[in-house]
Amino acid sequence: GKRTENRAPLIKDFVPLAGLDDLVFGKPAGAKDATAMLRELSGRTHQVVSTVWCVDASRRQSATSISQVRFARLPDDWIAAYVATDEPSGKAGAYAIQGRAAAYVEHLSGSYSGVMGLPLFETAALLGSFGAAG
Repeated sequence: GKRTENRAPLIKDFVPLAGLDDLVFGKPAGAKDATAMLRELSGRTHQVVSTVWCVDASRRQSATSISQVRFARLPDDWIAAYVATDEPSGKAGAYAIQGRAAAYVEHLSGSYSGVMGLPLFETAALLGSFGAAG
């Protein structure tokens, strides 16, 4: 039989990056790194940059979401307990906004889903520009 080619666009998101001053925080290398990142973010506002790509056979296009997140002061005992849960593992900036860290997010300006890792508004717009219905 005749084989039909799948022409659906491929979506690929990148790990969000958390930035503070001139520092860029990716995923922590371990508990010590996660603790240091959370101490730096404590009581401060940082940026989270999340980019998504849409690619098909003829083109590729990206969209970026930039959000501002401000943490309240994070007590050292809370940081230690949080790092012990392993929730910070694999998360940019060593936290999951949809997890236990949400209790310390004092302010968010931008995309909640972008901070989580996949900016949905930007993703839907990209898919729309590729002719995919949302």
